[in-house]
This record gives sequence, structure tokens and C-alpha cells, in this order.
Amino acid sequence: MVYDDNGISIDGKVQGWFRDDTPKRFEAYGWNVVANVDGYDSGAITAAIESARASADRPTLICAKTVIGKGAPTRAGTAKAHGEALGEAEVAATRVAIGWKYPPFVIPDTVYRAWDATAKGAALESEWNARFAAYEKAFPELAREFRRPADWPEVVEAMVSDANRKAESVASRKASQIALEAMGPRLPELLGGSADLTGSNLTMWSGSKVVTGAQPGNYIHFGVREFGMAAICNGLALHGGFIPYSGTFLTFSDYSRNALRMAALMKARNIFVFTHDSIGLGEDGPTHQSVEHLSSLRLIPNMDVWRPCDTVETALAWAAALERRAGPTALALSRQNLPFVKRAPEAVAAIRRGGYVISESAQPARALVIATGSEVSIALAAQKALADSGIPVRVISMPCTSAFDRQDAAWRESVLPRGMPRVAVEAGVTDYWRKYVGLEGEVVGVDRFGESAPAADVYKFLGVDAEHVAAAVKRVV
Repeated sequence: MVYDDNGISIDGKVQGWFRDDTPKRFEAYGWNVVANVDGYDSGAITAAIESARASADRPTLICAKTVIGKGAPTRAGTAKAHGEALGEAEVAATRVAIGWKYPPFVIPDTVYRAWDATAKGAALESEWNARFAAYEKAFPELAREFRRPADWPEVVEAMVSDANRKAESVASRKASQIALEAMGPRLPELLGGSADLTGSNLTMWSGSKVVTGAQPGNYIHFGVREFGMAAICNGLALHGGFIPYSGTFLTFSDYSRNALRMAALMKARNIFVFTHDSIGLGEDGPTHQSVEHLSSLRLIPNMDVWRPCDTVETALAWAAALERRAGPTALALSRQNLPFVKRAPEAVAAIRRGGYVISESAQPARALVIATGSEVSIALAAQKALADSGIPVRVISMPCTSAFDRQDAAWRESVLPRGMPRVAVEAGVTDYWRKYVGLEGEVVGVDRFGESAPAADVYKFLGVDAEHVAAAVKRVV
């Protein structure tokens, strides 16, 4: 790590209020510290980097002394060089001061040639491709493993088939662990961990081996440091060779927020396992009961959020997260058991689309009920009660809104026909669902913080149940 020690912040000179002895602090952390490096001396910089490379057993902090805005006659060493453009007059004066005679955006040929690695890079890539082609010819099985897993579709199909056959009613956090057991043996690059919640997140599977200072492995005990965990996994994803995943409670995603946003911004394949996803966690109370977190994560561009309703949806949510190479995925999983939902094969195939008809009405539907996760079973119970009172409704499971939004218009229209009255139900804030139900629809949710009580009691007390969903449907029809 290179620390740019220029003594300036946006508020001005830091002397007087920034009292840290940064080199001593990092020495206390156990880092190798190279202090007082002249940031304009290429020889000194090279020597510092070589010192860092030689420090194989610990990280290095290089403290580089620089002057912000160096070369600008009136702005060098000032806060204005930090937070403001230099302006035409200062730029012109800087050109004179540093002897730069070239127009804007012009790179001198000597500089361009020195930095242009196009030919070198093309040659190296061509050589690598030729070597791999020869390797593939000599060792076809190992080459397939390198591109692996070649049998991934079969792995996913077997996992989903097994979930359907067993029809287990378990918490989706447990369903997640079951999925890891099925996928882990075929993906040795999976590297997971938890922020001191392994037994709650269920992120460890039978093939997990804890990473320590003495042995390699594929599981990290991160301790209570959610941001550090998420940021480290970002680094692993960007480095390549690993598919990182990490676990904590959904409400603690707040602590990870900067790293979550950066994962989405950098398009890093990072999988965030968030359990205890709603008021359904019960007695831990409002501090732990997530109500706004699902919506806030969905609002992060390029972040896929999956909230599955049973073992089958959880398995396919994991498959989608692993297959997604251009961005992060958050899995929102329940603490409480969720009933298994029996569905037609075509419905299983449609789960990957993010939103699909999980239960069609026997008669032409008069309304649509959209649900996610633990509330899908509530929607199905309301469907039955409404059918008994002569109001047929279609139930849509929407485990991933962003995946659904990426579908073509024809699919979205087939699932959510225009003009059909709509009700959404999710144990969280309601505003997000207005994009699907409109102002004329209704949302059964939680626009307040939770309460400390058994999960079933909290759901009933806050009105997230089949009775309230049925009443909402009757109002919209």
C-alpha cells in the first residue's frame, strides 16, 4: 500500500488536527513500513517497492512524501489543488513552470513509444494461446477442468432434482447450506467465510477447511468485521482464481455498505449471504429485524438480490449467483423454516427469470399477488382463502426483481398482465413494490420497525398474514 503523505485535506493543512503517527501505527499492526520516501524520486520508489516484494510474510506500507498540485505556481501544497480545478490561468502558468510545451491531450512520441505495450502484449497473448492449445491437445481432461466445470448444467439439474424429490421444509439459510454441499465439490475455487456467525449463516459445508496462518483452506473466520470481510472478498474476486462468498445477518449489511456498493460498481463476482432476512427472526427484536434492507440493496445498480421461498428457489439462486460474472449477488435467507412449494416443471425452469407464476388460479384470475421469500407461503394461503370466497387470483413468486426486469417485455407481460389488479406482500418497507402494483394496487408490508416476539406472533401483530393479503385483494378488485 502506498500512503500519499501530502499534509493536505479538503479542509486545508492537516497539521494541528491529524495527530496520527501513521508509520508507527502500521508498525504496531505488524506491517513492514518504508517511511519518508521521496514521491518524486523514481529510484527511491523502486527501492521501496523492492523492499515490499522482499517482505513475503507481511504487507508493506510505503509512506510517500509528496506536494499536492506540484508545479502549479499558486496552488501547489494547498487545499484548492485537492478540491478544485486549476483553471485556465493556473494551467497555463503550470505549463511554463514545468516546461511542458505540448498542447492539451497530446502525448509526445517518445513518451508514447516508451509506454506502448500493444505489440508486446499481443505477442504474449499469442504465445499463451498457443501453449494452451498444445496443452489442451495433450491433456484434454485437464483442459476441460481448467475451463470448468464442464458438467455444470448437470450439477445444477441434479441439485434442483434432489431438492424437488426431498421436498424439505427448512429455513432458506439451511437450503443455502444444502446447495453448498451439492456445488462445493465441483467448485474448488469457492472461498467462503462469515463474520463470526458461521453457525447462524450456515456458510460452512462438509468440504470446508479453515484458513489459518499454518495451513491453506477454503473457509475464513473473519470475526466481527463485516466491512473488512466484504472488502477482502471484493479483492479476491478482482484478483481472479476464486469465487468468494461471505455471510452475516441482513441487518448487518449496513456495516458492509461501502464494499457492497464498490462490488457493484466494479462488477465483481462476489456473493453476499445475508441470513435472518426479516421480522421472521423473532425475539432478537427491531435492531436485528431487517425491514428496509432488501429495498435498499435492490436500489444499488448492478446488484442482484435473490430472496428465495424454498429449497428449489435457493438452489437456483445460488446457481445464478455463481454463473453471474459481471456483478455481485446478495442472497437474502430466512432464519425460520419455509414450507416447500410443489410446482410444475415449467415453473421450475422459469425461476431463473426472477419472477414467474408459481400458482395459477383454477378460474380466470381477477387479481395478481406478488410475493418473495417467506411471504410466498402467505400469498398461497391467501389464494386458497380467496378461491373459497369466489375470487380467483394468480400468485407470482419474484425472488429476484432485477433478473425479472431484465426479461423481455413479452415475458413480463405474461407474468404481470396489464390492467390486472395487483397486491404485493413482503415483510419489509412497501414503497419499492409500487413499481409493480402501481398507485392503484396495494402492498402488505412493514413501514415501521419490528417487535421482539416469536416470529409467528410478530407477523400477526404487524399484519403480514394471509388474512390481510386477502383483504387487500378484495379492496383492489
